[in-house]
Amino acid sequence: KTSAGYNLTNLFVGSEGTLGIITEATLRLYGIPESTTVLVCSFPTIDSAVTSTVEMLQAGVPVARVEFLDDLSLEAANKYSHLSYPVLPTLFIELTGSPQSVEEQTEIVGSIVKDNGCSEFTWEEEPERRSKLWKARHDWWYAGLALKPGAKGYATDVCVPISKLPQVLLETKEELMSSPILAPIIGHVGDGNFHSMLLVSNDEELSIAKQLAINMARRALKVGGTCTGEHGIGRGKMTLLEEEYGPTGIQVMKNIKQSLDPNGIMNPGKIIHIQS
Repeated sequence: KTSAGYNLTNLFVGSEGTLGIITEATLRLYGIPESTTVLVCSFPTIDSAVTSTVEMLQAGVPVARVEFLDDLSLEAANKYSHLSYPVLPTLFIELTGSPQSVEEQTEIVGSIVKDNGCSEFTWEEEPERRSKLWKARHDWWYAGLALKPGAKGYATDVCVPISKLPQVLLETKEELMSSPILAPIIGHVGDGNFHSMLLVSNDEELSIAKQLAINMARRALKVGGTCTGEHGIGRGKMTLLEEEYGPTGIQVMKNIKQSLDPNGIMNPGKIIHIQS
């Protein structure tokens, strides 16, 4: 850790190339855990799945990663990756540590998810099976596109305080279901981040998808979240960034941009408007 000066590393990494170009990076490696287990938990509702995540974190379970897939995402994963899980809101949970600690964590998680109505609780310890599960998760984009052949995906993401995640995720799912757009949802729910892929086939659907993405972002902002947890601002969320930070925050960003890139040559036209 460090408290020496401004956090220039995070400033630069989060700048989407608007402050400069990375020419060299130093990476820190971590050891491979002694034991690893992946749990697959199916739930009757989104709320029960996400509430389980919140309760796991509140209980202090050192979850290595926890991924949420809604029913559409599970349907897509089953078809694309040749899985056979129930088409229900589902959590993929990875636990790591010593064999004894992983066993203890599994018992705690099992108790929590069952109290929240988990209908199927399985686990994978073999590396090949674990890899197949995570590959299915990482192939989500292609699996989603296969739900509507010929369509294109309009991707968006938001991040909210973990305590607000059940509410925001449920409200988002309800709005997506009431729209004419097919839109699977996945989430790195351990930190309150979730994504949706809105499948569109024409300009009218694209227009609807863009408005749904704006609604999703504003829903996150309303509860103290952010309009994007991973994807970034680019051009598409510049107005939402202004809503999130206000004129003073945006002006600080402009001052930094003009100081480090006075000629405006670094990824111009992204994140903030700079008048030439």
